Amino acid sequence: MKFYQPIVLLATIAMFMITSCGSSTDSPEKGIITHTVFFKLKHPKGSEAEKKFLEQAVALKSINTVMNMTQVTEIGQKNDFDLGLTMQFKNQADYDTYSNHPDHVAFVKNVWDKEVVDFMEIDYIVE
Repeated sequence: MKFYQPIVLLATIAMFMITSCGSSTDSPEKGIITHTVFFKLKHPKGSEAEKKFLEQAVALKSINTVMNMTQVTEIGQKNDFDLGLTMQFKNQADYDTYSNHPDHVAFVKNVWDKEVVDFMEIDYIVE
């Protein structure tokens, strides 16, 4: 699994660079934090349990510091992850607010820790 982690990191960075190319009005502001997490669930792909998990995960976008949350499906075969979430924050304080928010803390404790079998988290800022 450790072999695939650099590949996932490079793919994530490449995806970000491709999607952020274009006019300057399409580019994220400098200093924006992008939080990404790719993961594999213990549930079968397409199952009701997977759908319920994703609904609960995406509901975290209601935390007021979250910007641009997206749920993604892995299509590559170079890693073992199936799904991912990306979101952005204006600054470190907003990211910390999200990380410590009671809804996020409860989700991690009551859902994430029980249903995710493997994951990789990558957080980065726009320079």
